[in-house]
Amino acid sequence: MITLLVVAKEPRPGRVKTRLTPPFTPAEAASLAEAALEDTLRTVAATPAGRRVLVLDGESGPWLPPGFDVVPQCAGGLDERLAAAFAGCDGPALLIGMDTPQVTPELLTVDFEGYDACFGPAEDGGFWALGLARPDPDLLRGVPMSTSATGAVQRARLVAAGLRVRDLPRLRDVDTSADAEAVAAGAAHSRFAAALTRLHAVGSR
Repeated sequence: MITLLVVAKEPRPGRVKTRLTPPFTPAEAASLAEAALEDTLRTVAATPAGRRVLVLDGESGPWLPPGFDVVPQCAGGLDERLAAAFAGCDGPALLIGMDTPQVTPELLTVDFEGYDACFGPAEDGGFWALGLARPDPDLLRGVPMSTSATGAVQRARLVAAGLRVRDLPRLRDVDTSADAEAVAAGAAHSRFAAALTRLHAVGSR
């Protein structure tokens, strides 16, 4: 069965979601990051998989549900860290980040029948998901990350390798406060939305 990979940072103030500050404090931004990570992990836990892996920069905490292997991220740029995550898989794998708490088990359930890769574009030009029927780290190495062209370059890399690509729905990452508001509005029952509501309530006092 498929391996589901979640690439994440430990939600510590000052280390995660720094583009949310301001308007949020580093501690508030970290609380939103933790809520998004918990939503993501619980969704992955509810998705059929042979293995679930958290590829983590930092230490795990009480937000980690059972059923996950935890492996440290390697050194290097994001492309190298994503490549290393796939290198640890010996069969089909789907990788996502911690920035899309609106994901559902339905979105993450892929079987690769009739295609070799699946690609989930993000609104900011990146990508929120990448699945490979036969993981090849070289498909990621050298792709410029965190730019408005990252997704286009990564998808073009897949096509150039002769892979049949299935496109997943476009989602919005949580990077800015505007992103946070939009994502929470579309995932009203998520822990992320609840965390954002609590912060708004505190700020209005």
